[in-house]
Amino acid sequence: MMARKKKKGRYAELGTLVAEVVFNHLTFVVFLCFLGAIYISNAHLAQKQVRTIQEMREEVKHLRREYHALKSELMYHSRLSEMEKRVAPLGLRKPKEEPRIIVVEGE
Repeated sequence: MMARKKKKGRYAELGTLVAEVVFNHLTFVVFLCFLGAIYISNAHLAQKQVRTIQEMREEVKHLRREYHALKSELMYHSRLSEMEKRVAPLGLRKPKEEPRIIVVEGE
């Protein structure tokens, strides 16, 4: 008896054709995979930088608020009336008369 040849289906022929094309152009396929990996890593790095920038903006806002609060507190404590209140327990007070100028002759 003669052995029957199995017929390859159209899909099997198409599969081998695709495999041949891919194998013949393997360097190009590897290059495309490499470009895809670079594209994905670039997207991840960009997202990481965006998150870092947002965190830094929030930190700058917080530090700016803190700076303005400290500046206003310093301005308040630097007022003459506040200074008088703070140095009164030390026995210091504002002089009632103007300071005198001492002139030394001969120098």
